[in-house]
Amino acid sequence: MAQHLALSLLLIASLLFRTHARPHMGENPMIHMITEELHELDYSLLKVVGHTRHALDFARFAHRYGKKYNSANEIRRRFHIFAENLEMIKETNSNGLTYTLGINEFADLTWQEFRGHRLGAAQNCSATKGTHKLTDTPLPDSIDWRKTGIVSPVKDQGSCGSCWTFSTTGALEAAYTQATKKGISLSEQQLVDCAMAFNNFGCNGGLPSQAFEYIKYNGGLETEESYPYLGKDGVCKFNNENVGAKVANSVNITLGAEDELKHAVGTVRPVSIAFQVVADFRFYKGGVYTSKTCGSTPMLDLQEG
Repeated sequence: MAQHLALSLLLIASLLFRTHARPHMGENPMIHMITEELHELDYSLLKVVGHTRHALDFARFAHRYGKKYNSANEIRRRFHIFAENLEMIKETNSNGLTYTLGINEFADLTWQEFRGHRLGAAQNCSATKGTHKLTDTPLPDSIDWRKTGIVSPVKDQGSCGSCWTFSTTGALEAAYTQATKKGISLSEQQLVDCAMAFNNFGCNGGLPSQAFEYIKYNGGLETEESYPYLGKDGVCKFNNENVGAKVANSVNITLGAEDELKHAVGTVRPVSIAFQVVADFRFYKGGVYTSKTCGSTPMLDLQEG
């Protein structure tokens, strides 16, 4: 009996020691839960945000995207922005819309910061005149060019307003693969560095229609391997020995002509498009995106279907 009691006391003492040996993060049990789930995350972040609302979501976000903040004030600021964005995402998703939003790497940025990092200056898309000719070819009820294997994998433009270059290469890569049955990755950095004479502005924006003109008169576009992406403005280093694809001609879709766009996507191949980006689009997760709000900054993308 005495031995059994002594063993019980020893086990209790051991349990108490293990409990009090945990890193001291305050008395809030949620903080302990965070540290157990995300033991690799720097404890300093959790010490700053404490047991405030959304602390667990913020800790998971920072861990997943490898966020590093330079000071306690920066942590507080980013947490405040994150919390506001999270509330906006939840409110939007509660409205039963045709699309959903979700947390991504931009959740600790303000709308102004996102625009500065990812969007170029507003471009005059109205200067693009339509040259696409409609035909009587029946249109499919739906189409997803990704299923045909001609659409390249998604690329990341980084903190450079170069979406126009990725839209350009995406359309050209699809056309090349459709024609040759071989995949290719083309150089966005060449367009950033070299296409300014065609009214493009590197990391500060441009238009695919003008990029296609540059490629046509330049004699081609290098491969990604020979002219890799850096995500910043640089000096043109074009080498015609490394050209991966050329443009014989390009066709424009009239601004706002949805029938032309539908016809081109349905009967030809993926096309480059420009659309106005508003604040909630940076958190797009899935579904058919619509908005009644007009922005002032276009984003260039590849329309696949």
